[in-house]
Parts: sequence; structure tokens; C-alpha cells
Amino acid sequence: MSGARRRCAWAETHPLYVEYHDREWGTPVHDDRLLFEFLVLEGAQAGLSWLTILKKRENYLRAFDDFDVGRVARYGARQVRRLLADEGIVRNRRKIEATIANARAFLAVRREFGSFDRYVWAFVGGRPLHNAWQAVREVPARSEISDALSQDLKKRGFAFVGSTICYAHMQATGMVNDHLVSCFRHRELRRGGSRG
Repeated sequence: MSGARRRCAWAETHPLYVEYHDREWGTPVHDDRLLFEFLVLEGAQAGLSWLTILKKRENYLRAFDDFDVGRVARYGARQVRRLLADEGIVRNRRKIEATIANARAFLAVRREFGSFDRYVWAFVGGRPLHNAWQAVREVPARSEISDALSQDLKKRGFAFVGSTICYAHMQATGMVNDHLVSCFRHRELRRGGSRG
């Protein structure tokens, strides 16, 4: 355990995890740029560890124009070739092409709902769901809500948005508070606060 604060056990395994856990994971996000960033990163993580993605996060920011969804939506074959040659990111053609397709679908959602934030938060009634897990083994990998979100995103043309990825996105963006009740962040997040 680091310092006097009690954290979720997974956060104690690497300094990047500690920083991410203490500052970001589970904090409600209402900024479309950051919501798009987490959608991209969660999709890139499929089949890999989240630590791998955290280590590459700065490279992703650079490679994908600071997650400017409008710019990413305009990427074509030249940008795909550039990204496939970029050793700083996960060089998987399907994931790269999915990111571009997802940017286009993201813009369509924004046009329909006014913002992606308004669309995605409607799945939890606009407010974070606070769970009360005692142990890591209790934390689910998916839920009925993530199933519904995944199904709707796929219907709208998104890729790499299975229920597990959607649930991880919900955790990352604070739609659900899955910090253990013994973790100091669980209490902080119940008191409120958000990013963006």
C-alpha cells in the first residue's frame, strides 16, 4: 500500500496505475474529447493489458491529433499507413481503422444528441452508479447496461465496443464507481466531482 491511503489492490502494482487510479479512474467525464479518447484507448486495449495502453497514452495523443474527433474522422489511407508505421501505438490495422470509423460514428451521435456526453450518460440516467464492492473478485467485467450500450454502439457503426470494453469505458469515465468501498477514491467519488 502506498502512503496512508488505501487503494484498490490493482492500483498498487505500478506507478502509472497509482496515478491513473488516484486522478482519473471512476471520475465522471462530461467532455466529448476525453470520452472519445477513452473510447479509443479502451478499444486499443482489447487483448492487451491496460498498463500497456497507459504506457503508450502520450504516443496516442500525438498520433491521433490529441483525439480531435473531427480530424480523426477525416483520416484516409495515408494516415492509416502512418499509424501502422508508428511504433509508439498498437499497430493493429483493425484497431486503427476502427478508431477512424468510430470517430465518424461519434460525430453522427453528436449531431443526433447534441453531444456524445448526453448520449452515453443517458444509459445510466445521467448520474454515476455507485457500487459497494468489498473485493476485486466481486467487480464484474460487464453489466446489463454495458450490454445495451454495446448493442446500440454497434448498431450505430462503432467497432471494438463489445460489452466488456463498454463496461471498462463506463468505469474509466465514472459512469460507474467500481472502486472498492475500502478505497479512499470510493468515498471521494460519492461526494461528487467530474472532469470536463
